[in-house]
Amino acid sequence: RYGGLLAVNDVSLSLHKDQLHAVIGPNGAGKTTLTHLLSGDVAPTQGELWLRGQNVSGWPHHRLSLHGLGRSYQKTNVFLALSVWDNLMLAAQSRHARAPYNPLSWMGNAANDKAVREGAERALQLTGLAQVQQIIAANLSHGVQRQLEIAMVLATEPQVLLLDEPLAGMGASEAEAMVTLLHKLKKDHAMLLVEHDMDAVFALADVLTVMVNGTVIATGTPEQIRADAKV
Repeated sequence: RYGGLLAVNDVSLSLHKDQLHAVIGPNGAGKTTLTHLLSGDVAPTQGELWLRGQNVSGWPHHRLSLHGLGRSYQKTNVFLALSVWDNLMLAAQSRHARAPYNPLSWMGNAANDKAVREGAERALQLTGLAQVQQIIAANLSHGVQRQLEIAMVLATEPQVLLLDEPLAGMGASEAEAMVTLLHKLKKDHAMLLVEHDMDAVFALADVLTVMVNGTVIATGTPEQIRADAKV
């Protein structure tokens, strides 16, 4: 709630591994606000958020991230001055912090940390970015930058992925590559997708929730949503 505006009103949904749950609706429907609520970027006025069997309502984003939730944003969110590899190393390093009780731990080179390197390498291979790993992020195309952002999320070892318009601004070939990547990620992650590209949504989604003016008007399979008169 923002003053008198109910931006997200009585919305309830569940995310499950090996299932892509898409949220669609017109601009202003509350889709991105819902994603902000689920990721801890906005605190809920009321209601509960449960993650992996634990009530995590009101947890900030970084704490949810450490508990297994990863998120990408509408606006690409990478370190433009760094290479693809260094972006992934920073993300992976957030999961392999050195023991604070060792006063000499800060002296080591993080680039030599085996666990960090393995996390970055795993994300690199999953997203097919190995050929561009030494390129500075600012020099990548928009579509590859979007792939890099998802790779950074994967380097944090999430079990749940929240993806906010990952295909926004992409050309046909870039969008096709992203759809292929999302298909690949589905079997190992619970996924929520907010997206305006209806062809991609209906190709990817197992479950669809349709929002209008902050409320849900329909939830079902792609076939059920296509046939719903209200939708």
